Amino acid sequence: MQKKKTDEPSAQPDRLLYATAADNTVRCVTAVTTNLAQEACQRHMTWKTASVALGRALTGAALLASQMKELERLTLHFQGRGPLGSITVDADAHGRVRGFVQNPQTELPLREDGKINVGEAVGKGVLHVIRDAGVEIGFSKDPYQGSVPLVTGEIAEDLTFYLTNSEQIPSAMSLGVYMDRGSGHVSAAGGFLVQVMPDTPDHIITHLENAVLNAPPSTEMIRGGATPEIILEIALGGLEATILSSKPLHFACTCSQERAVSIISALGKTEVRDMLEKDGQAELTCHYCNSTYLLNRDDLENILNDTETS
Repeated sequence: MQKKKTDEPSAQPDRLLYATAADNTVRCVTAVTTNLAQEACQRHMTWKTASVALGRALTGAALLASQMKELERLTLHFQGRGPLGSITVDADAHGRVRGFVQNPQTELPLREDGKINVGEAVGKGVLHVIRDAGVEIGFSKDPYQGSVPLVTGEIAEDLTFYLTNSEQIPSAMSLGVYMDRGSGHVSAAGGFLVQVMPDTPDHIITHLENAVLNAPPSTEMIRGGATPEIILEIALGGLEATILSSKPLHFACTCSQERAVSIISALGKTEVRDMLEKDGQAELTCHYCNSTYLLNRDDLENILNDTETS
């Protein structure tokens, strides 16, 4: 039985489940991402409309990355022409997710139905999906890249369109972010993805269509205390499922002081010397996590010395 809904942030940890059903002809991924979405929004100081859009995109990336191999990384780039600008998120096979929005201080009036107008904020444009392998260890074969038009800008519909039309996998996805009315924080976020394989029986497909159609919004389930297991049961309409993996999700970035030094070094000694003469330091801010790295005069001089002796 689900608990009473509340606007208070949930202590439930972020987690993702990947399961199959109907003799492996159906795949389902469910996730609770409340803390992940809140951390991203806090790091980027997003306003409400931007918070919901970014939280949905982060959850979508986590769902799509659930079946990736050890060194693979998925990047989603929503290149919209609305006031929000672009949204870029990525996730890996270990549940590490990060992302940012181009214009975080974006706020639009609610839609007529009282919901946050993410579609208008994102606008028309293009969704780019990039699957890469070996990036973190300096090795990568040519990445897979796919692009489709943004059909609504509502994130879930756009990802569903991509999966169905570009990867030829009939899919249904639900993504949600609920903002606490008092604090303005994310108090519930998560979603699910259901996919059917070519050999899925027709009666199973019909059953799933009805289950997805009648499923409550993801945030309503999570605010009621639903775990990924409960969301899985609801999304599959009670079909018996085999859970293949369960893993924690968290906001994590690959930036570091060492990478900042590497980036400055790559600019060349002329640029580094110019930084020394003009500012006596260099400052870099990571787009993904908004962390700032400062290289002082000694750091820049060490970079120059290493460049001249190499």
